[in-house]
Amino acid sequence: MYYELISAEGGEPVVVDEYVRGRPSQALRPYVVSYSGYRQRGVPPMRHLGLPSPSLTMILTLDDPLVVESHPDPRQGAGRYDALIGGLHLTPAVITHDGRQAGLQVALSPSGCRALLGLPAGELGGLDVDAAALLGDRAVAEIRERLAHAADWPSRLAQLDTWLNKRINPDKARPEITHAWERIVRNVPVGRVAEEVGWSNRHLTTRFRAETGLNPKEAARVARFDRARRSLSPHRRIAEVAAAHGYADQSHLVREFRALAGCTPSEWLADEFAFVQALQLQPAHDDSHD
Repeated sequence: MYYELISAEGGEPVVVDEYVRGRPSQALRPYVVSYSGYRQRGVPPMRHLGLPSPSLTMILTLDDPLVVESHPDPRQGAGRYDALIGGLHLTPAVITHDGRQAGLQVALSPSGCRALLGLPAGELGGLDVDAAALLGDRAVAEIRERLAHAADWPSRLAQLDTWLNKRINPDKARPEITHAWERIVRNVPVGRVAEEVGWSNRHLTTRFRAETGLNPKEAARVARFDRARRSLSPHRRIAEVAAAHGYADQSHLVREFRALAGCTPSEWLADEFAFVQALQLQPAHDDSHD
């Protein structure tokens, strides 16, 4: 396992703004995509979008609860969570904080949901649930306590990795779905994937949705969107990102952003990076072509 400190700054002692990321140990890599840790204190209150991605999300807070203003499923009311697990989804969650937050986030593959949590990712499709309801109050309380008392970020990530390693049950995973998922998110046609696993197209689609919470077309769509939005930056033209990730044109990418994120790429950049110049990437601002 390794970790990388992305940013850490603070002029006054009361201001803390840290973000780290890491990879799991070898045994966990079929099930865990990545780790990230964050700690902020004394920063301005913020609103963050939890966007659709090809990973389920587990968040373990270190102090204050996670405040979810709205969930991907509008039938879920706003909530506060010491620990949360979110399934795959097609609309954003809205998370807020008042200038203070700290926690660790685990990005899980769909096969990791079975191997580590003991249930198919399809049962969590579009939902955010209290982690204690799935893992038990005691297990969640114990890992949060160990994380909170760890001396530094490398220690926290190591504690998290050890805890997850103890939970692995590879027999719970479904090899055909794991293979299909890995191929679908790389935009391999459904017909070819069905042949590879020995199923009909219809059977693959039915099983795939039940196991992951998305159908193959939705999974490929979310994976492409995730790759595109991760390559966005205030210093890269949106049209260039659209072309690099197979969108017909800039307008196509903007439509996908509106559908999956509820905003345009420029609006997302401005919020995510708190960088107003992101709105000035284009010579003439027009949200229909932004």
